Amino acid sequence: MKKTEKKSFAQRIGEANVKQWIKFSITTLICIASTIWSGALWILLFIPLLGDLYVTKYIRWGAWKESNNPIVRTVAEWTDAILFALVAVYFINTFFFQNYKIPTSSLEKSLLVGDFLFVSKMSYGPRVPMTPLSFPLAQHTLPVLNTKSYIEWPQWEYRRLKGFGDVQLHDIVVFNFPTGDTVALKKQETDYYSLIHYNGREAVWNNPQIFGEIVYRPVDRRENYVKRAVGLPGDSLQIIDGDIFLNGKKEAEIPGLQYNYFVETSTFISDKVFEMLQVSKDDRMLMNTPEHQRLLNSLYQLNSAGRLNYVYYIPLTAEALAKLSSFPNVISINRDKIFGGKTFPLTMDNGWTRDDFGPIWIPKKGATVAINPANLPLYEHIIRNYERNKLEVKGDQVFINDTLATDYTFKMDYYWMMGDNRHNSADSRFWGFVPENHVVGKPIFIWLSLDKDKNWFSSVRWSRIFKSAH
Repeated sequence: MKKTEKKSFAQRIGEANVKQWIKFSITTLICIASTIWSGALWILLFIPLLGDLYVTKYIRWGAWKESNNPIVRTVAEWTDAILFALVAVYFINTFFFQNYKIPTSSLEKSLLVGDFLFVSKMSYGPRVPMTPLSFPLAQHTLPVLNTKSYIEWPQWEYRRLKGFGDVQLHDIVVFNFPTGDTVALKKQETDYYSLIHYNGREAVWNNPQIFGEIVYRPVDRRENYVKRAVGLPGDSLQIIDGDIFLNGKKEAEIPGLQYNYFVETSTFISDKVFEMLQVSKDDRMLMNTPEHQRLLNSLYQLNSAGRLNYVYYIPLTAEALAKLSSFPNVISINRDKIFGGKTFPLTMDNGWTRDDFGPIWIPKKGATVAINPANLPLYEHIIRNYERNKLEVKGDQVFINDTLATDYTFKMDYYWMMGDNRHNSADSRFWGFVPENHVVGKPIFIWLSLDKDKNWFSSVRWSRIFKSAH
C-alpha cells in the first residue's frame, strides 16, 4: 500500500480540480433536493462525506485499488460493483418505478396475462419504506432459499412523498393486497379471512399439513395486485345487473369489459374460433364432468339424441359475444348468474352478489359514520386491521379502544378496486376496501408481452410492446 502524505485542509481544498468540484456540487444538490422532497433532514449528513469522497479525501475510500494482491483487488472490485448495484436497485425500486407482471386475467382485455408493466411510483407519490430492511426485487420471499426477503424490525409509520397527483377514477392501480396481512402458506390462493370464515379458526391454525404455517406480512410486503379504481373516497357505489352506479349515476362501460357466459353449441368450438374471440386456453371450459352435467340438467333440455348439447363456460367481451352469436352451431348464450360465491363482507347476510351489490359508501379521511353492530361488518377490518384500533362488541354496543363508540372517524382514504374481467376477478366485491397506504403506483406502459399459449418468438405480442397501460 502507498503511504498517504499528510496535508492540511487548505492544501486539499486547493489541490482539488474542476472535475472533483463538479462531482461534489452535483451530488450535494441531489442531497439537498432529496431533503426538500422527503423532509428527512438526516440526508444532509451525507454532504460532509461527499466532500471528503470527492474533494478532501481524508478517508482512503479506494484503498483496495492500491493493493498489490490481484485477488484482493478482484474481490474488492466485484464487491464494490455488487453493493452499488443493490443500493441503486433498492432506491430506484422503492422511490421511482418497478416492474410488474400480470399473473391473472382479471383485467382483460385492458391488460393481458403475460404483460410486463413499467409501474411509476411517482404518479401518486412513493411511499417511504415501512419495512426498510429488505432485499431488492423480492416482494416477501427469497427465491430458491424460500425464506423471508425482509427483516420485520424496524417498522416505520406510513408516509408518502409528493408525487404527480392522486388516484383518479378509472385509473389502473397497483396495490398491496389488503387482506394479505395474514397468510396460510399452503393456501395462498385464498385470503386468510375467507379461510377462517369457511373453515373456522381452529381448523386453519391446527392443520398445518393442509393450510401450512400462518404468517403475518407488513403492508409493503404483501402481494401486489392490479385492478381498476371504480370508486374513490367519499363515493357511494352500487352494482345493478353488472352495471356500476356511482353517486346514483350509471357509469359508462369500460371498453373490453368481459362477463362469463354459458355457450350451448351443437358441435365443438375450434381453437381457431377461440383465438379469434381472444379466449385463452385457461379460460376455455367445456362443461363435461359429472358435476357439470348435474348442474346443466337443471338448465338445459336434452337434444333429439337424448343427450345434452355441448356447453362451454367462457368470458366474452361485447364484441366477441356479437361475433359468436352469429355462428350457426351456437344454440344459446346465457350470461352466468350461478357462480360467484359470497361477497364482502362475509359476516353480513345481505344477499349481495358480484352482479348486484350494495349500495356501499367508500370511506374518506376525516369523514365520520355511525357505528353499530348491524353495519360494523362493513368497517370492522378498517377499524381493527388497517387503522389499528382495539375493537370489541358487547351485546348491542361497540367499544373502540375500550371506549363506547356510536360513530367512527376514518384516518385514511379508501378505494374500490375491480377487474374488467368482471366474473374472473377477485376484487373489492369479495374482500372490501383498499386503504391509501396500500397503493403502490400506476402502470404507465407495457414493455414486454408474452402469450403463454404460444411458443418461442411467436409468443411475443409485438403490437403490445410500449403500449400504454391505460
